[in-house]
Amino acid sequence: MPQIHDLTALEQATAVRRGELRSVDLVEHYLTRIEHHADTVGAFVTVTGQAAREQARALDAVAAGDRARRHPGPLYGVPLAIKDLTLTAGVRTTFGSAAFADYVPSVDADVVRLLRAAGTVSLGKTTAAELGCSLYSEGAVSPPARNPWQLGSTAGGSSGGAAAAVAAGLLPFAQGSDGGGSVRIPAAICGLVGYKPTRGVVSGGPLGAGGFGLPTHGPITRTVTDAAALLDAMAVPVPGEPYLPPPAPPGGYLAAARRGDPGPLRIGRFTTPMLADEPVHPDCLDAVDVAAVRLADAGHEVVDVPAPVGPEIWPLFETVWYVLALSPVPPQREAQLLPLTRLLRRRGHAISAATLVGTLAETQVQVRRAMRAIAGLDLLLCPTLSTPQAPVGWFTETGDPAEDFDRQRRFSPYCAVFNVTGQPSVSVPVAHSPAGYPVGVLLTGASGADATVLAVAAQLEERIGWAGRHPEIWRAGDSATVKASEPLRTGGAAGSRRSDSR
Repeated sequence: MPQIHDLTALEQATAVRRGELRSVDLVEHYLTRIEHHADTVGAFVTVTGQAAREQARALDAVAAGDRARRHPGPLYGVPLAIKDLTLTAGVRTTFGSAAFADYVPSVDADVVRLLRAAGTVSLGKTTAAELGCSLYSEGAVSPPARNPWQLGSTAGGSSGGAAAAVAAGLLPFAQGSDGGGSVRIPAAICGLVGYKPTRGVVSGGPLGAGGFGLPTHGPITRTVTDAAALLDAMAVPVPGEPYLPPPAPPGGYLAAARRGDPGPLRIGRFTTPMLADEPVHPDCLDAVDVAAVRLADAGHEVVDVPAPVGPEIWPLFETVWYVLALSPVPPQREAQLLPLTRLLRRRGHAISAATLVGTLAETQVQVRRAMRAIAGLDLLLCPTLSTPQAPVGWFTETGDPAEDFDRQRRFSPYCAVFNVTGQPSVSVPVAHSPAGYPVGVLLTGASGADATVLAVAAQLEERIGWAGRHPEIWRAGDSATVKASEPLRTGGAAGSRRSDSR
């Protein structure tokens, strides 16, 4: 008998629409799993169990009254969680930092408001890297985010808790954000789908300066169709955003992912790292080979091409990243920041306005050059990472934050380039390493071609047959099973390292 968390998010929503499950059943099921396993994988900073129960009961009441008259949305009643970098009104939002350990915003980020409007239910805030500055999630306000496939390894970052929760079966899917790979990196490490949409597709408001267009919200899910459905909920145009969103595909992103056959495409394959002169692990190279074969079998032309940029772009990205670390922090709390964050901020403060303007101008020159180099290609295929995993504590083990930062560049020399260009990019799991780690690949399309990226990712997912592969923790614990004609057996109250009933 399948358990509730064996169902995809879309399957769970279908069960709610049919009256086979209630939203409150889903919420109680996941809160029970969070109670048992969240600290093991370092998934949550704050759990909002009571608020989630109340919201689920309200959704169930509306659904019961309206079921005969209308269909709720495709994600109605399904739980998720919000990354701890994302403003959530009335809920502790620490930005992954002890400097904000008790901060409670008074406003929702647009994406939080839109996800609530779609009928999803937030169970709390997931572990994130401090101020989003690193590709691992090991801070001072929660346990480190660990890879559910191997608990001694990192879940990545900065959306590490979100990926750990989804891979461990503590959530069906999760909201993340990606300024330099922060959705795709943890997705690759944890065997998930991590989608970074085209710049402008998802609102970054209502606060903030836009981060020069690098950061965007995106979904972390088990399947491509779940990612597309969550993107549909996020991708609602909001007035005043600085980047004009491309037109949505007919029927939305879920329809594009379900379409299945985008037609024969020309896909450029490369494995040379772009931000560092770094050897690539054989498991990551093998994963690209596997993906290339499957895509060719699907009728696409896969051709070897040079990487669109090389390590010469790193100083440009590095300069922008230092400035992005300058989020407002009360001066009296600077000492509570982690060594890496303090280093990045010191370097950011040393950058003049003239240097920043010149860096942004040169970055745009490099982007134009890269886009012209790949003209005629529909998609790019490359590794997500240079190696499949890293142990918890590996980035910080020397005690030198400069070495920490350089290790991150060498570990992830692909993802951030596509934040600079603004292209849609997805990490898809395609293989297991001999050591048992998931290994992902990146598919990246032209700006605005999100529908094509999702359709090809769905093709690849189907041919790989990843569905049903889970870490051992997936089956751990006593959880509710799915049986539509009988009452469900659900767990009791849930908590976490820190709960918040607001």
